[in-house]
Amino acid sequence: MTHRPPSVKASGPTLRKATVQEVGEIRVLLQEFAHQWDVLPRTLAELYTQVRDYFVYREDQGPLMGVAALHIFWEDLGEIRSVVVRPEFQGRNLGSRLVKRCLTEARELGLKRVFVLTSAQEFFKRFGFQEVPRQELPRIIWAECVQCVKFPDCDEVPMVLNLPGP
Repeated sequence: MTHRPPSVKASGPTLRKATVQEVGEIRVLLQEFAHQWDVLPRTLAELYTQVRDYFVYREDQGPLMGVAALHIFWEDLGEIRSVVVRPEFQGRNLGSRLVKRCLTEARELGLKRVFVLTSAQEFFKRFGFQEVPRQELPRIIWAECVQCVKFPDCDEVPMVLNLPGP
């Protein structure tokens, strides 16, 4: 069963904030990709407390086509994480649209920098992200790493995008 906010009319694909009713679907989608080492799995508890971070791309009553999250770490720093598009929907620019929406929200919130930890450097370079040494990122972001299945042998590359001021 899929859920849509009552205010959204059935009119084709929509990119919007996730609802609490979609947390189960988001978890399943992230778990599917976690087994491919593309994203970190998230617990239900994490997803419910971070549901406001997530954007979903969905077509009417159909399955989730993709998700992405903007997680805030500090007054000037956010992370784009959990960017996932189902294989059958790839090649339609959904991943790019999800990342652009996260960046728009980052600007609206007044963030100065956004980072990603990724193995898809070429994808993020298209948005202006640049590779940086791990030590350039604040320690607070590494707190979650100890929970990762890749820890301590992480192969993800840190990348940062500096956002222009108002």
